[in-house]
Amino acid sequence: MSRRWHVVLNLTVCLGVVSTSQVGISQCRDAPVQESERQTLIAAPEYSKQIQLARRAALEIYDHGFLGNSGSAINNKVGRPPGMSIAVAVDGKVVWAEGFGLADLEQCVPVTPKTKFRIGSTSKPLTSAGVMLLYDQKRLDLDAPIQRYVPTFPAKGQEITTRELLGHLAGIRDYNAEEGSKPDRDVYHFVSESLKRFKDDPLAAPPGTKWIYSTYGYVLASAAIEGASGQDFLSFMNDKVFSPLGMQDTLADESDKIIPSRARWYTIMADGTYRNTPYEDLSYKWAGGGFLSTAEDLARFGSALLKPGFLKQDTLAMIFSRQETNAGKKTKYGLGWFIHDTRDGGTERQFEHSGGVAGSSSWLVIYPDQGVVIAWVQNTNDFRDWPIANVSAPFFSHRK
Repeated sequence: MSRRWHVVLNLTVCLGVVSTSQVGISQCRDAPVQESERQTLIAAPEYSKQIQLARRAALEIYDHGFLGNSGSAINNKVGRPPGMSIAVAVDGKVVWAEGFGLADLEQCVPVTPKTKFRIGSTSKPLTSAGVMLLYDQKRLDLDAPIQRYVPTFPAKGQEITTRELLGHLAGIRDYNAEEGSKPDRDVYHFVSESLKRFKDDPLAAPPGTKWIYSTYGYVLASAAIEGASGQDFLSFMNDKVFSPLGMQDTLADESDKIIPSRARWYTIMADGTYRNTPYEDLSYKWAGGGFLSTAEDLARFGSALLKPGFLKQDTLAMIFSRQETNAGKKTKYGLGWFIHDTRDGGTERQFEHSGGVAGSSSWLVIYPDQGVVIAWVQNTNDFRDWPIANVSAPFFSHRK
């Protein structure tokens, strides 16, 4: 294991780029910070030049802010997340991880590399890895009818397979208008309970005919994991995926549990001020959008998929291959990842997934040709422009 620098920054430095007009952040500028709450920067000395450039880019982005998304109160306005964390791995090793801003505005707690954020749909690649591990072990057939592993799931007239679920080709619906219009506060203790939300509904399209993004499809895939492994989904993911990969800070966002270093969630108002995001329980969609993680853990996870080891080479190739409809039309999605091929203009080939959920958002990008992985998480879900390439680009030079 390579040596790392552990540089301690005080809160004033951490927030030095924050505008005093941001109510909630500015009041923390001069707040006393306990030693245990101070910001820790993780940096590998052999990448000091790249880290300096990437950090400068990150600070410029944070200082300038992001453009609000169409569903937010700051649509087409520029705002700043209360806090964010970035991690970069090169050739399988995390070389830089740092937090910016605040994880908790009320207590003036800074973001650190250990701050846990909701990652939303970036949970899907994690779940896909769990499925594919069982496939490697010959315990799950990707092309078997889903009822082999989830016998209680109703027949729909045509076979649904786990491969189709992971590729969003199974025809399972996504959220309806009622579900998308209000926070979900129901608690589900078992995956089998959350299946009740959609299992009796008609398919949105015949399996294999149309790409339809579906978080519920991943809930059904998590039920297949349980059936194939004989273990409940959350325990399986912890024991067989997170722990073996050293992802000590990745777990389900269970609202009633005391989880150290969990961020608070915020919504940005039209005037640029912050409000606590309304309470929402994510237990109905652990597999598709309910995990907590850190940028460092996500970068470590992406690194494990750069080469064979955790999964076999053929399995990795399958994960990162565009899926096809029954008619042979390629989609933009593999098995748990969006696939972007090299395009004119120098865009780097990449596999990526982003996620947005109540009060938090994330983005995980693998650049396979450069051996670089970058993860970015923040405690608001109000932005759409993430100039992540500006931060990751300095690390490409080691291959050129």
